[in-house]
Amino acid sequence: MLHTMRWFGPQDPVSLFDIRQAGCAGVVTALHQLAVGEVWPVSEIRARQQVVEAANATHAPLHWAVVESLPVHETIKKGLPAREQYIANYQASLRNLAACGIRTVCYNFMPVLDWSRTNLSYEMPDGSRALRFVWQDFAVFDLCILQRPGAAADYEEAVAEAARQQFAAMSADEIAGLTNTVLLGLPGSEEAFALAGFQKLLDEYAAIDAATLRANLHYFIQQVAPVAQELGVNLCIHPDDPPYPLLGLPRVVSTADDLAALFAACNVPANGLTFCTGSLGVRADNDLAAIAQQFGFRIHFIHLRATKREENPRNFHEADHLAGDADMYAVVRELVLEEQRRAANGEGVTAIPMRPDHGHQMLDDLQNKTYPGYSAIGRLRGLAELRGLEYGIRRGLAAEAPPTRRVAQLHA
Repeated sequence: MLHTMRWFGPQDPVSLFDIRQAGCAGVVTALHQLAVGEVWPVSEIRARQQVVEAANATHAPLHWAVVESLPVHETIKKGLPAREQYIANYQASLRNLAACGIRTVCYNFMPVLDWSRTNLSYEMPDGSRALRFVWQDFAVFDLCILQRPGAAADYEEAVAEAARQQFAAMSADEIAGLTNTVLLGLPGSEEAFALAGFQKLLDEYAAIDAATLRANLHYFIQQVAPVAQELGVNLCIHPDDPPYPLLGLPRVVSTADDLAALFAACNVPANGLTFCTGSLGVRADNDLAAIAQQFGFRIHFIHLRATKREENPRNFHEADHLAGDADMYAVVRELVLEEQRRAANGEGVTAIPMRPDHGHQMLDDLQNKTYPGYSAIGRLRGLAELRGLEYGIRRGLAAEAPPTRRVAQLHA
């Protein structure tokens, strides 16, 4: 695999030298300074590449390996007539990225919120801090802080009543903290959505059910994936995080069936997957190793992290990378076999970009200001563990008989 880390740009407290010293060859970044829906100009793309590669002549080289993310405008997700212009802008951005030699582009199709947690500093048994999602806490926000119309129907009565009691005992600071955590914007942003006006954003999806959102996703990919295919760019959708509906909003990239439907909607190799074991692993009905095997030829980017489901299965926290509910050995083995299949079939570049997704805030980073989930030391630990696992699997496979050649079949 091509080992990478996410970098949020020059303002990121984790430096490019930190990423080099972690053992990475690739950087995962984006032009966060540009508004969603704008065309990414070649000049801005090359400027970011120059920053990433500035020290390459004197130090271990880095390159911009993956765009994460090229965001999809809400107009496209809602299927409004103006989506045609935003789709044209997206196609133009892909052309400009290809002109600069960037060939892997991650995106997601989650309405309004990119990802959701209720605690950004959950204390683990070793004293490190992790991201956590608690269904009852989310109900507190939805029922008592936002007071979304019709929200009560989305929660079990016992959860709703417990949420109301919890809210009654919360301080103003606790309420503000939960609100800001739930409304946190895109990863890398320190700004949350404003509570005032947030309900309006939800209301704009009132007539959009899962079938409609899925149709809008399929329409989008049918317009952009053929362009990406011509350009030699791989698009890779990130699964929903968490992989179930929230705030009355549908989510349609949560299961193997969702993925199969998306790939069938536009049957070209460029229409691919960001295989995130953390997001998909929140659901007990997602067999991660089986998904890696079934869709291996569509995996263009890998996020390896392990989430741990709690007593209420809708509750989860970010576990250590080799712990949690993900069978990381089985997953990484399937990914290594997929890379070997690509090499055996002469498919050119066979190393799939991988980053250790999220990481605990630990050691010196407990005193440092970092983006939630993106501290340096926690991700360094995760990458070290994952690299060791990958190394052991490759040595073990080399000692076995040559693996059966697996032929990728595009889903009709």
